[in-house]
Amino acid sequence: MEKVISGIEETCEKKVISKSMVKGKIKSLKKVSKAYRALQIIKYDTRIAVYKVVKRTVDICAGLVGTMLLLPIMAVVKIAYLKQGDHAPVLFKQKRIGKDGKEIEILKVRSMVNNAEEVLEKLMKENPKIREEYTKNKKLEHDPRVTKVGAFIRKTSLDEFGQFVAVLTGKMSLIGPRPYLPREKEDMGEYYNDVIKNKPGLTGLWQARGRSDVGFENRCKLDRFYEEHKGLWFDFKILMWTVVSVLQSKGAK
Repeated sequence: MEKVISGIEETCEKKVISKSMVKGKIKSLKKVSKAYRALQIIKYDTRIAVYKVVKRTVDICAGLVGTMLLLPIMAVVKIAYLKQGDHAPVLFKQKRIGKDGKEIEILKVRSMVNNAEEVLEKLMKENPKIREEYTKNKKLEHDPRVTKVGAFIRKTSLDEFGQFVAVLTGKMSLIGPRPYLPREKEDMGEYYNDVIKNKPGLTGLWQARGRSDVGFENRCKLDRFYEEHKGLWFDFKILMWTVVSVLQSKGAK
């Protein structure tokens, strides 16, 4: 009987030791797991911080260069308009949706008639097909408001140079979702919250991947994709795609 009791006690002791060892290992693993998670968070925060600093530095440099180039572009466009008897201002302000949904004002080199918004409203009232096309795509494939000079500066993307001022002042970024009009907010639907996480960009996936050849919903999808994959390397690729797109006049209408 004593031998049996002794054997039971030894077995119990082994079990106690075994449980104690397991608990110790679990605690050790939890500590390692917490340390690993903390390290990953630090790495992520560092990567984001570096990305923001580099991105803003690039924006300032690009904004300075672009703003300086804007002046001679304005002079040439102004002369071209004057030759056609158009005395309206070369630049115009437009309200757009900025980061966190805040409304911002951007400058654009005018490519349309001076009263473009009024003309659009009139066209939509008079022509159901135009109203349907604009409601669906937020643009007109053959927009009668675009001037002869405007057709050229749109094809070469010179109309976007006014936005370099917004890039320089920090309202926009060189790379990001293209700025949406306030009236397009409702149509952005589920994509709105993803889009406004970033500053609007002078160029973005939509600009680089076809512009007018890409429908409104697909444009929103591209902007969500950018939010999910943004980074220095991705921004650089978008910039290169944009250069190729502009040189090929792809999607410019």
